[in-house]
Amino acid sequence: MNIYLDLFWTFFKIGLFTFGGGLAMLPMLEKEVVTNKHWATYDELVDYYAIGQCTPGIIAVNTATFVGYSQKKISGAIVATAGIVAPSIVIIILIASLLTSFADQPIVQHALAGIRIAVCVLIAQAVIKLYKKGVKDGFGMILFGVILVLTYFNLLPVWLAVVAAAAAGIAYCQIVLKKTGKDPAAKGPDGDIEKLKQKQTTSASQGGQA
Repeated sequence: MNIYLDLFWTFFKIGLFTFGGGLAMLPMLEKEVVTNKHWATYDELVDYYAIGQCTPGIIAVNTATFVGYSQKKISGAIVATAGIVAPSIVIIILIASLLTSFADQPIVQHALAGIRIAVCVLIAQAVIKLYKKGVKDGFGMILFGVILVLTYFNLLPVWLAVVAAAAAGIAYCQIVLKKTGKDPAAKGPDGDIEKLKQKQTTSASQGGQA
């Protein structure tokens, strides 16, 4: 399939079959973008989400734009964005034309109540998975608690909380790096800076000999 058609159709399905937007879309985004299409890793998808939270606009749309751009630059970003917003535009127009007539019907109210519950479950699943992936040590737990309190009580705007968390992560990484010589964000032996330098030196010398 043509990459542009693939981008449009993939994000069209995501926009059509997910309710609630934002985190509610993350499970389907992961399935389509990470598992099926391999357009991004899960960590990259989470990074797109974090950046999308800090930028103007709807987070799901911003994420689609980032993924599209990673595949085909500006043209890919436009196609992916069009794909994810197209279902919403059509559905909103239909709902707006019908809701005034049927909004008070018991069956409609019960349907909406059921949808809200399903959205809560999807968001809860996404949050639990993000927590397990992102909160890995004591620093992460402390930062999680601080950001949770600040945002829950509206003491800090969401975008500023994300920026502050990023700054705290950078500062923590630099402190640990200076004290231990290991990068806390790296996994395994690659976190040891000295071993990494030795590995790079060995690779360079082998390349020169070749």
